[in-house]
Amino acid sequence: MNKICILLADDQPLLRQGLKVLLELEPDLVIVGEAATGQAAVQQALYLKPDVVLMDIRMPVMDGVAATAQIHHQLPTTKVLVLTTFDDDQYVTAAIQNGAVGYLLKDTPSEELAIAIRAIHKGYSQFSPGILQKMMADLTSPAPKSPDLPPGFQDLTHRERDVLRLIAQGASNREIAQQLYISEGTVKNHVTHILSRLELRDRTQAALFAQSVLDRLTEELP
Repeated sequence: MNKICILLADDQPLLRQGLKVLLELEPDLVIVGEAATGQAAVQQALYLKPDVVLMDIRMPVMDGVAATAQIHHQLPTTKVLVLTTFDDDQYVTAAIQNGAVGYLLKDTPSEELAIAIRAIHKGYSQFSPGILQKMMADLTSPAPKSPDLPPGFQDLTHRERDVLRLIAQGASNREIAQQLYISEGTVKNHVTHILSRLELRDRTQAALFAQSVLDRLTEELP
């Protein structure tokens, strides 16, 4: 029997342990690695080359959307299945646009999760019923107008705009510091100012915002 090798990416140790115990009850599923951050998920995936990555969305250092994009780009044969508590439209859209082939909520029964893993390994997509309904509604609804930049955007400094660009690319604070030749502490201060001025909750929202208006940012940012 061919084994399906799985990498678990979630910042909650108890959840990872529970998933590992439940999934390894299935004779064809094996957990080959675990990651608590998006950055670690990318590193582990490149090293282990799993068949499937179970990816959470909200994780420290690098979020699941950015990690999915990097894994999809560097390991196109590895399938990413998002497993999260968040069913917000923006997260679903961003995950799919960045290479995820499935999107399930964490209340999915383990038997159904196992079936979904086998399905995406074979090349199919898998979505929770509510997620699929949202996607269908989006397809049949009129195309939205281009989003307006929030008023606070004009208050961002050139350096903060540079930081925002790199956040959208999934860069960590350390990577941003290295590229801009500044300290990690300075990067953290810039991120705090960006979130405050744009009235965003976290850097995941900042990345999604920047990605959603990428064309306009290219025009607006010097």
